[in-house]
Amino acid sequence: MLRIGMFLGNRYEIISKIGSGGMSDVYKAKCHKLNRFVAIKVLKPEYASDQGFVSKFRMEAQSAACLSHPNIVGIYDVGEENGTYYIVMELIDGITLKKYIERKKKLEIRESIEVAMQVARGLEAAHREHIVHRDIKPQNIMITREGKVKVTDFGIARAASSQTISSNTMGSVHYISPEQARGGYCDERSDIYSLGITLYEMLTGRVPFEGDSTVAVALQHIQGEMVPPREYEPLIPVSLEKIILKCTQKKPERRYATATELIEDLKKCLSMPNGDFVKMAPLTNDSPTQVFRDSDMEQIKRGVSRTAEEERRAEKAYQMGMEDEEDEYGDYEEDEYDDDYEDEYDDYDDEEESDSQFEKIVTYIMIGVAVLIVLIVGAIALRACGVLNFSSGEASTESSDSTQVTVISLLGMTVEEAEAAMEEQNLGLNLRVSDYLPSEDYPANQISSQDPVEGQVVDRSSTITVTVSTGSSQLAIPTDLAGQTENDARRMLRTAGFTNVATTVQEQNSETVEEGRVIGTNPSMETAVDKDTEITLILSIGPASKPTDVPRLSGMTEADARDALREANLNPGSVDWEYSDDVPEGRVIRQSPEAGSTVEEDTQVDIWLSLGTNKVTIPYDALGVSLNRARSILSGLGLEISSDVDYEYSTAEEEGLVIGLDPSPGREVEKGTRVTITVSLGAEPVDPPETDPPETDPPETDPQEPGEEEPEPEVPPAENGGENGAEGGQAE
Repeated sequence: MLRIGMFLGNRYEIISKIGSGGMSDVYKAKCHKLNRFVAIKVLKPEYASDQGFVSKFRMEAQSAACLSHPNIVGIYDVGEENGTYYIVMELIDGITLKKYIERKKKLEIRESIEVAMQVARGLEAAHREHIVHRDIKPQNIMITREGKVKVTDFGIARAASSQTISSNTMGSVHYISPEQARGGYCDERSDIYSLGITLYEMLTGRVPFEGDSTVAVALQHIQGEMVPPREYEPLIPVSLEKIILKCTQKKPERRYATATELIEDLKKCLSMPNGDFVKMAPLTNDSPTQVFRDSDMEQIKRGVSRTAEEERRAEKAYQMGMEDEEDEYGDYEEDEYDDDYEDEYDDYDDEEESDSQFEKIVTYIMIGVAVLIVLIVGAIALRACGVLNFSSGEASTESSDSTQVTVISLLGMTVEEAEAAMEEQNLGLNLRVSDYLPSEDYPANQISSQDPVEGQVVDRSSTITVTVSTGSSQLAIPTDLAGQTENDARRMLRTAGFTNVATTVQEQNSETVEEGRVIGTNPSMETAVDKDTEITLILSIGPASKPTDVPRLSGMTEADARDALREANLNPGSVDWEYSDDVPEGRVIRQSPEAGSTVEEDTQVDIWLSLGTNKVTIPYDALGVSLNRARSILSGLGLEISSDVDYEYSTAEEEGLVIGLDPSPGREVEKGTRVTITVSLGAEPVDPPETDPPETDPPETDPQEPGEEEPEPEVPPAENGGENGAEGGQAE
C-alpha cells in the first residue's frame, strides 16, 4: 500500500487516496516533472503477484493508452516499481453521471442528448481503434465542473477482432447487452446497447429492468420487453424514444451499426424532435437457412465450447477480480452476477443457447470467406507485380507492347519516386497531383492516396490521380512551456504550428512557479491534438494565501505597529488620528481587523493614533497680563477666544490688564471651548462735591499796620497732589 508523500518513478508524489476498486486503488498525485496533478491507478498488492491479474492490468493500460480524445480520460504513463504496477491518468475534477442523476432525479431532454452525444463521440474514437469498452454505464461516465463528459475505466475493454469473444460476461447487470448476458459475441454494438440504457435512465430517472437478483435482471435483458420511456416521461420527443429503442434492440443487427450513425440521429433529434428519421430494422429475418450435417455440428461444438472446468475457473477468476469493483474515482457501485448464474441460466431456454451457437457458426463462416477473399486479392496483387503468371506458371512481367497494365502502389513515395517507378516498369501511365492534404499515416511530401488503386487494370496512357500528404494535422503541445511568460508561451505555440492560441488564460495558485509564469496548458503538455485546437494557458498567481492571526497593536507607536504587522505577513493600512483621555499622544488607540482575529496573509490592517486628551484647565496665568498675552496663552491650549471683550473698572489691576475669564480659571473644559476675556479700565474716577459758599459776614480783620506785608492766600491741595496740584492752584 502506498503512503502519503511517497514518490513513484522519481516524479509522482502521492497526495491522497481518492478511490478503491476490486483490483486497484486510485490516488491523487503530483507530477513534479510537469507540475500538474494526476490520478494514479495502482494494482493491489494481493494481485500483483498473480501474473494473470498483472496481465489484465497491463492490457487495460495498452487498451486505453492508444486513445486520445476529449471525451475519454487520458492515460499519461504506465510503470512498475518494486513490484508496484501503476497507470498515470488524467485527474478529473467532477462527479460521475450516476451521482449527477441521483442529485437531479432526471436530466433535461437537451442535456441528456448532449451527454449521450459526448459519450458516443468517445466510443466512436475507441471503436475506430477496434476497442470495445464492454462496461458503459453512468458510474463510468464523468462530468467535469465545466460540463465536459469523459468516459473512464477501460479496465475490461477488449480489442475487437474477427474472432468470437467468449469470455465471461462482465459489467454491471443493469446495463449489459443481451449477448453479454448470455456470454456470446460482443462488438461495438454492445456498447451502443449500454449507452441506450444509460440514456433511458438519464431521461426517466430509472433503469428499464429491475429484479431481485442479478440473474433476474440479466434474463430480462435477454427476453424482457422494455417499457417505452414516454410512458414514464411523456415530454420525451418521439424521435428520441425511437433512438433509445433502436439502441436497445435484443439483436445487435437491429441496433445502430456504429456510434457515428447514433450521433447523426441525436443531432437530428435536437433540430427535429418530432421527425420520423429513425429507421428501425424489420423484425423478419430474410437470411437463408444454413444446413449443417450432424458431424459438422459436433465438430463446431468441440471447437468453440469450453469445458465445465474452464467455465468454473473463469467464473472464479471473475469473482475474485471484479467483485464490488468501483470506478477510478470511487463513485460507483455495480451489480455482479450471482455465483449460481450459470446453473439458473441453463434451465432458462435451450433456444437461446441455439441462437448463441448459430451466431458463432455464422461468425466462423464469415471468417472463412474473409480469408478466401484475402487469398484471392493477394494472388491478383502478385500477378499484377509480375510475380505470378497463371498462364505459364512462371514468374514474368507484362510485355511492353500490351495495351493494358496493372496499377502499382504509389503510396509512401514522393511524386518524383512514383514517376521514376512507373517509368522503370514501363507502365506508360501519367501522374497528376490532385491535392495536398494532411495525413496521419504518411509524412509530408509522400503520396497518401491514389486513383486507380493498386492492382486495378487500366489502359496504357491512363492518368493516376494522387493526393500528397502535408504531414499530420496533429501536433504535440511543447513540454517546455512550463515556466515561460504568457507572451513567450504564445510565441512558442505559434512557432510549433498551432493556429488557435488562447486569447484568455486560466489562473491558478502555485507554490513553486513564479507569479505570471506558465504552470501548464489545457489540453495538457505532450498531448497530440489538431493544430487548430484552442490551447488554454494556465498561469501562476503565486502561492495561495495562508491564514494568520492579527497581532495586538494597542499602545504601540506607529513605527512599532508597522514592524509587528510585517512580522505577521500583514500589510499596514490607513492611519487616522483621534483624541483619547487614556492613550498617550502618538500611540495606537485601536485597529481594524481587531487583535486576535484570523485573516489571510497580506491583509491590510488600519490603525488609529492618539492625539492625546481633549480636555484642558483654564490657566490662572492668563490673568494680570495684557490682552494679547492672554489670547496667546489660551489659544495655545486649543481654546477658542471670543471676539467680544468685556471691560470693567478695577482698583486691583491697572488699566489694560486682564482681570477675568469666562469660564473661570481652574475649570476643566474641552479643547475648542470659547473663552471670554475681561480687561481692566483702572480705578473708577471720583468727582468733587458741588457746594455753595456760606452766607456769613466777612471776617473782621485787624487793620494792617503800616510796614507789614499782606499774607498770600492759602491754596487748597490738588486732588492728585504734586506739581499738578500746584498748577491747579495757579490755574484757579
